[in-house]
Amino acid sequence: MCFKSAGPSAAENQAAAEQRVEADLAKEQAIQEKAVQKKQTIGAALDARTANAAKRGGAGRRSLFTSPGGAAGYLSRFE
Repeated sequence: MCFKSAGPSAAENQAAAEQRVEADLAKEQAIQEKAVQKKQTIGAALDARTANAAKRGGAGRRSLFTSPGGAAGYLSRFE
């Protein structure tokens, strides 16, 4: 014999729907908090990088034609 299952009641369906909505809201809030934290971390890293660049005294680019000592630079190796 096959017995028909009654399935969840309307109250159970309503409670499950409310729980899904609450879970979605909590998930969205966690995503927003993580995005804000990531933005702050990236900002701090960029600030630290620009501070370190200022300490070095330059943009970090090197000349291919002359070296800091006045001698020929990298390109002179291939002449």
